[in-house]
Amino acid sequence: MTMTITHRLIGNKGLFLAMEGDSKLGEMSYSVAGADKIIIDHTEAFPGSEGKGVGKQLVLAGVEHARAHGLKIVPLCPFAKLMFDRNKAEFADVLA
Repeated sequence: MTMTITHRLIGNKGLFLAMEGDSKLGEMSYSVAGADKIIIDHTEAFPGSEGKGVGKQLVLAGVEHARAHGLKIVPLCPFAKLMFDRNKAEFADVLA
């Protein structure tokens, strides 16, 4: 079964949700910080989803969203910060 990632924005809070069929694999939340910046504040892979790269896929979805909408990202969440540190060159264009 394939992992799908959906995005929701409610007010100034956003959520990326990783799903596999009807099962929630993980989520990444962020806050909107002005017209051109988002702050990733939490990334979580749920129990049972270990080894599927859920956190990485959520961060990548956030990066693609930022690129598509001309946004910069502040990776406040420790996991997101680790991902940005490991992919400095690839994510440089969206790092605030």
